[in-house]
Amino acid sequence: MDISVEALQEAISIRRQIDTLEKRLSSMLAPGRRVRAIAALALPHMSAATRAKLAAAATARWARLKAGTKIIPTKMIPVKKGGITPAGRRRLSQLMKARWAARRKAAAKK
Repeated sequence: MDISVEALQEAISIRRQIDTLEKRLSSMLAPGRRVRAIAALALPHMSAATRAKLAAAATARWARLKAGTKIIPTKMIPVKKGGITPAGRRRLSQLMKARWAARRKAAAKK
């Protein structure tokens, strides 16, 4: 059985390719590995100090809730914007009455 050096090198190259493909396949099919990789990508990294602050804030919220203190987030409180003053309301009322009177007058002429 005479095998040339070139044929042996090609066989070794093919064998290496097969090994790398088998490793890739086994890593894809490994149970739980894909889920962990996706979870690691989906969640932003949070430092331990930040997690501790969030936990302390949550504990404080629950303590206030259990104590009976009503918690109202600032975003939930309606902010009164603008509004009309009594003088402005009176002025608009007079303008509308004048407009209605003009329309009644125009309708009576027809």
